[in-house]
Amino acid sequence: MNTIPKASIGNNERHAGIDVGKSMLDVYIYETDLHWQAENTSEGIKALVRRLKRYKLTRVLVEATGGYERAIAEACSDADLPILVITPLRIRQFAKAEGILAKTDKIDARLIALFGVKMQPEVRALPSRKTRLFKDLVSRKRQLKEARTQELNRLQKAQPHVQPSHRRLLKFLDKEIDWVNVHLKKEIARIEQWQHTYELLVSAPGIGDGVAFTLIAELPELGRLSHRKIAALCGLAPFNKDSGQMKGKRRIRGGRAPIRTVLYMAMMSAIQHNPVMRDMFQRLVANGKHKKVALTACMRKMVTILNAMVRDDQEWSMA
Repeated sequence: MNTIPKASIGNNERHAGIDVGKSMLDVYIYETDLHWQAENTSEGIKALVRRLKRYKLTRVLVEATGGYERAIAEACSDADLPILVITPLRIRQFAKAEGILAKTDKIDARLIALFGVKMQPEVRALPSRKTRLFKDLVSRKRQLKEARTQELNRLQKAQPHVQPSHRRLLKFLDKEIDWVNVHLKKEIARIEQWQHTYELLVSAPGIGDGVAFTLIAELPELGRLSHRKIAALCGLAPFNKDSGQMKGKRRIRGGRAPIRTVLYMAMMSAIQHNPVMRDMFQRLVANGKHKKVALTACMRKMVTILNAMVRDDQEWSMA
């Protein structure tokens, strides 16, 4: 099977799939077999949102495409349309499961709409505009730090006559990182809840600004979910891999990679300076766990502790 099945009739729900391109948006409403295109510009998006509101849609689904989907997603959210941003991996896996091999912009839009029809994903409100802007700053800091690490590595291998160029760029990157940090702290200070959460988080030994900023931006669910769900969102929940008599190794996967990255770096410090994490790490290693497995377990323990601290409105305590 390499085509998408025809639209069902008699269903009260309506699902719109939007295939996002750099310049064009392909829109397909599954239940009515209606397809059209719109320009991916501010004016084109405004007209598209006005048209979508006529159809009393159950879900509007767009595939994440590295940022090109952001404008239409935010416009739909601002217009109170039931927007969902779906990761490309889920759409590709769904296409394989359905046996859909053909690919055009129209087929992709129809596929995205069909995903909504069959999978019935839960509609959740997008983060607020302030949260999105704060997340942009956190993302920019991450990009700058990655660039700084790359340039520092180049400096170590550079010949003496080009080293001044590397040093100048490093100095510039340091200034940009400082600029982002200043703006992050200003944004934190403007929202009382964020400031309070920040103070709770940094009270834990080994948790600095980088982790606190990332958790506030990338994990707004902190303090509102169970420890298992929080660990899963961070990509720190181990998954079984068993079949019959075979018992495979449990491995972590998925989740929000930026959180996992900063927690890893924080844990490298915490196992040195945080007595609770240090004792746990040493105990696991002494019991035969690989150091990386022990470190991951400590990361999972730390995020569940931070989740409880925010939930219970309590700073770090050794008790």
